[in-house]
Amino acid sequence: MLTRAEAEDFLYHEAALLDEWRLQEWLALLTEDAQYWVPATDRPQGNPENTLFLIADDMVRLRARIARLESPHAHAESPRSRTRRLISNVRVLKDDGSEMLLWSNFAVYRFRGEISDYYVGHYEHTLRRDGSGLKISLRKAILDLEALRPTGKVSIIL
Repeated sequence: MLTRAEAEDFLYHEAALLDEWRLQEWLALLTEDAQYWVPATDRPQGNPENTLFLIADDMVRLRARIARLESPHAHAESPRSRTRRLISNVRVLKDDGSEMLLWSNFAVYRFRGEISDYYVGHYEHTLRRDGSGLKISLRKAILDLEALRPTGKVSIIL
């Protein structure tokens, strides 16, 4: 069984990788069939098959997203934003031996130039164990915001 302390350590490590822009290392935390979802703010429990999502990436799209973010030609993130993630209220909701479901609150602060954004919500992570440890098969960032302001977009990995 996955303990809350193990879940917290995993989520804190993931947050550090993203804040430090160690995006290739972050990708290594994901399974080959991983999904990264950010539902629209008005349909947080929607399904990307029939609901508009802000982000609904599989690994092919995630690799392309990371390549764009790492490129100096990515104007939305050149120079790179500075981010700080706060993770709290971590709970292990399910552990059936093959998959674990984690639930946690987040606040992501983004600073770039004179603009500062914040994104607040909760994560739903579905994890699997493999030979190298825990891997993310689904990472869902559900925003509590009613609108994306001031920039109106999400150009970082939440």
